[in-house]
Amino acid sequence: MSETTAGAPVQTGDDATIEMAIEACVRSFYAKGSKDDLLGPVFNAAVGDWERHLRRIQDFWSRVLLGTARYSGHPYPAHVPLPVGPEHFTRWIALFEETARETLDAELAKKAIGRARHMSVSFQAGIFPFKDENGRPGRLPHLEKK
Repeated sequence: MSETTAGAPVQTGDDATIEMAIEACVRSFYAKGSKDDLLGPVFNAAVGDWERHLRRIQDFWSRVLLGTARYSGHPYPAHVPLPVGPEHFTRWIALFEETARETLDAELAKKAIGRARHMSVSFQAGIFPFKDENGRPGRLPHLEKK
């Protein structure tokens, strides 16, 4: 097990060490995301209390990576009303993968990235169940003009 150093991944070990890595991952991801040209406006408009939000997301990833019971709920409904398109999910995944690889050891990063990719596909299937006139994912059905 290695000590936490700036920018270095925390190695898999005891739960407390993994919890520290999860916190580093979540905080780093949202620090980047809140400044991102595409994601920043969505994040900053949707999150009122950053500390509360960060703790909730840490609880979510603790449940995913350690099996803790701190998180209960369903993340999907909170994302449905957000003003996002498929491009937001593409950017979210890229930024999450980058951050996970920077802050988690390889095994934990792989597990977190797999879950994030699954969530992205699932959320998009629910949020964009239709195709527009150009074949792009859409929230509403395309009605042919007569």
